[in-house]
Amino acid sequence: MNRITTNINRLTAIAATVLFIAAISACNKDFPNRLKDTSGNDTLGISAKARKVLYIIVDGARGKAIKSINPPNIAKITKNSIYALDALSDYNKNTMTNAGAWANMITGVGNDKHGIISEDFAGNKLATYPSVFTRLKQANAKLRTVSITASNAFNANFSADATVRQNFENNDVSVKNAVKDELANGDATFVLAQFHSVELAAKATNYETYTPEYANAILQIDNYIGEIMTALSNRKTFSNENWLVVIASNKGGLITPDPASTDLTSYGDQTRNNFVIFYNPRFSTLFVPKPDSDQIAYTGSSVQFNYTERPTAIVTDVNAYNFGANGNYTIELLIKSKGGEYYYPTFLSKRAESFTGAGWNMFLEGDSWTLNSSVASQAQGGVISDDKWHKLTAVFDGTNKKVRVYTDGVLNTERSMNTNNLNNTSSFKIGYNPGSESSNANVLINSLQVYNVALTTQEISNYSCKTIVASTNPHYGDLIGYWPLNEGAGTTLKDVSGKGQNLLMGGSPVWENFSDAGSLLCPEINDSYFRLVPNNVDIPFELYQWLGISIPLSWNLDGKAWNPIYSDIKP
Repeated sequence: MNRITTNINRLTAIAATVLFIAAISACNKDFPNRLKDTSGNDTLGISAKARKVLYIIVDGARGKAIKSINPPNIAKITKNSIYALDALSDYNKNTMTNAGAWANMITGVGNDKHGIISEDFAGNKLATYPSVFTRLKQANAKLRTVSITASNAFNANFSADATVRQNFENNDVSVKNAVKDELANGDATFVLAQFHSVELAAKATNYETYTPEYANAILQIDNYIGEIMTALSNRKTFSNENWLVVIASNKGGLITPDPASTDLTSYGDQTRNNFVIFYNPRFSTLFVPKPDSDQIAYTGSSVQFNYTERPTAIVTDVNAYNFGANGNYTIELLIKSKGGEYYYPTFLSKRAESFTGAGWNMFLEGDSWTLNSSVASQAQGGVISDDKWHKLTAVFDGTNKKVRVYTDGVLNTERSMNTNNLNNTSSFKIGYNPGSESSNANVLINSLQVYNVALTTQEISNYSCKTIVASTNPHYGDLIGYWPLNEGAGTTLKDVSGKGQNLLMGGSPVWENFSDAGSLLCPEINDSYFRLVPNNVDIPFELYQWLGISIPLSWNLDGKAWNPIYSDIKP
């Protein structure tokens, strides 16, 4: 080993020791920096370089559009990048706006924290969750940070603490030229460029890749990115610098739904579909695909309610769930009926005998279902006996004197309601009821709900694919009975609404485990499922780690690190 190499190794060891001591003595380094070179002792030819960041935001560019168009400069950049084309602006259910998406990617937290949903930034909590410019200034006031934007609103709300702010409203050419000029400055450390022309093209036309205006706007930005990358590599000090280049869209936009798509998750929401690229010339290619979200299995357990052994589950209080005369109530449930045609087996009722007397019952009729009641005769539902899960809804709308039935959120039948009283002294019951036929019927029932309000058609449609009633549901407080029916064993089916009306079964019910994928349901998914791809909130986290900024837990960031694989590190 020659003397130069020996000295380099000694210096590296000393630097490593100093960094180690600093790390263990720092009280606020709650998150380890995993973006540093993991090169071990193989430091031959590697010297310490100044870390810097170029952050390019492209408004309105769907990730799937980038995949389809394949802009040449972006395609070249991805060869040395961690990147995703099915990244997510976020995975919540708020309406996507430019302001809200910007906030995610500049604060590192979601809208539940930064509070920005509307384009006017109303209700923002940026004092608690500030932008990267504020964080960087607090960490090192000497850093040169620059924000060059095509939207005045961006700088006005996020960039007050940037060293330099330049606004070129709706003028991406000027943004590009200003960025190139800035990169000529030797002391540039953090440079942000925000482009808005793709979003403007989409608003004027649409977000479809077959629309020339939209596609050409993306290609034009790609040209700008090519020029900027050339300006970056031409810096006089470039060989002594270590740049992380982040290129990401803030959000996507609505396109014509694909009738063949069965993805009901946030991955299928084109308003949330964006792209994220973390580039460094030393990175190996790491493409991050989305999980298979087209077919999310609905998994659980349920009692087999068959019409041979005739098991039933009842509420013992016979006065519970009496709807009276012209009351406002809604019943919802999930049902899976084996394929075939059946004639009149009741599967849910509040009636002494099916089809007669005060009360109501739901039953199978042919391959469909029907609601029979003493206030509206028969209201026919849709096809359900196909061995698939379906959501059924029956609404007693006493205010408007209507009875409505829905299948999978779609209105099937509306009947006028008479003034009869539905009250009786028969138990609320799942399963066989006197008057039922078709002994070969067999159904699974889950997520049974009763509300003391008449849900509207829009409300029913909004939640038609849901398999549970979450506490965030606006009518959660109106539940007067909610039985998930997924205990998996035993004879007590618990009411989780807090009303204490458990359903009780006799004998030895047969429980069946199931895992069924289908296009009609969108089972609840743990948040970690949506963190399998980069989210916009990950970007600030990555920037801080790259620049060596400690990230205290008190910042309460939502992001995570995406660790690169270096192409020039020997095993």
